[in-house]
Order: sequence, then C-alpha cells, then structure tokens
Amino acid sequence: MHNYKEFKVWQRSMKLTVEIYRISAFFPSEEKFGLTSQIRRCAISVPSNISEGEG
Repeated sequence: MHNYKEFKVWQRSMKLTVEIYRISAFFPSEEKFGLTSQIRRCAISVPSNISEGEG
C-alpha cells in the first residue's frame, strides 16, 4: 500500500491549497463567508479526495 503523501499530485495539490489560502486572505472582508469560504473548501477538497481515494 502506498502513502498518499508520497504522490506528486497530492504534494502539488497541497502547495496549491496553501497558495489559495494565502491569496484569499487578501479578499475583502465582506467576502469572508461567501467567495473566500467557498474557494478554500474547494481547494482543500482536492488533496482530501486524493488521500481518501488512496485509502
């Protein structure tokens, strides 16, 4: 069985997620519960689905 953390696609998706969190911190405060929340949830779902699929 493989460790999903060794997969290049998982590593790259985590880098993308971190970058999205960094960038979205500068979004307007009125978007905190709208666009910011949605884009962050979408970003974290990618590495989450990869790790879930490996299991």
